[in-house]
Amino acid sequence: MNEVSKQKYLAFCIAMATTFGVASVAETFSVTPTVAQTLHDKIVEEDTFLKKINVFPVDEMKGEKVYGSVSPVVGKRTDTSANDREPIDPLVLGDKDYECFKTEVDIAIKYKTIDTWAKFPDFQERYAKWVRQAVAMARVRCGWYGLTAAAVTNPVTNPNGEDLNKGWFQIMREYNGGAQWMEEGSVAGEIRIGEGGDYPNLDAAAHDLKQKLDPIYRERNDLVLMVGSDLLAADKAALYHAQGSTPSEKERIANEKVTKTYGGMPTDTPSGFPSRGLFITTYANLSWYYQDSSVRRRTIDNPKRDRIEDYTSVNDCYVVENEELAAGFEFANVKIKEGGVWV
Repeated sequence: MNEVSKQKYLAFCIAMATTFGVASVAETFSVTPTVAQTLHDKIVEEDTFLKKINVFPVDEMKGEKVYGSVSPVVGKRTDTSANDREPIDPLVLGDKDYECFKTEVDIAIKYKTIDTWAKFPDFQERYAKWVRQAVAMARVRCGWYGLTAAAVTNPVTNPNGEDLNKGWFQIMREYNGGAQWMEEGSVAGEIRIGEGGDYPNLDAAAHDLKQKLDPIYRERNDLVLMVGSDLLAADKAALYHAQGSTPSEKERIANEKVTKTYGGMPTDTPSGFPSRGLFITTYANLSWYYQDSSVRRRTIDNPKRDRIEDYTSVNDCYVVENEELAAGFEFANVKIKEGGVWV
């Protein structure tokens, strides 16, 4: 780093140490639960999807879910001359347990990048925001792609965090033998969406997938259909093919994201979502838990590598609060038709 950069970085470290209430951030320190919550709140602000779901601090590495979903039937009537009135616990939790695993988020920033940022008056916020964005992106992506929590991860063979933690999709694959997770259609290992396939269009696929939800949840007005970008693009292409010769329709299609609802549900494409994913649930049914006493941090200047290194660790996990309120397609098996061929 040049001298200006070094002075700004040192000032940043002093400010960070003050925030966390420690003598120096160059030594590993524990983050208090209150400050940890503030830290995670700021990370949530960096991603529109994280803002919509639950981020919960928990006390223990393992335990019972803390949120769940509300049972749609709690009204009743009792013959009190013979029986006591028995209150109903309205929380539905599906599988009740969660388990956190240690996750390391260690980020390196080259001196030349620091030198560039040091020219701006908002250097400290620019640095902190860059780190928060990296954490937020990794957190959401693992939620979709995570398969297992390996003792030692390998980012080369698992570039999407497949071995970092068990994500929301993996939870659904395992729940009740995968009863609400569709693996294939008429062709083994494939789910074909398009004319001549298992579903003629995305609307039909969404409607069928909705039937995998427990019947008492199918008419909820907060259901959302999460759709991958490839599927939306294919649907828009189909609209062009059917209506693109009409100037007014062509303009409507070009200027809008595919606007209709699918299966009677609004759509969303969250950050990091698989391009051929299709998943139904509510935002409130997805959670990320972290053990509030587990957050550790350290920031050091490493001249041997010409970089600043920012180390963070936290015990965390992904939770589907009520698995009966979710259903999805195996995105790796979804096929669409291109040039008359299923790919």
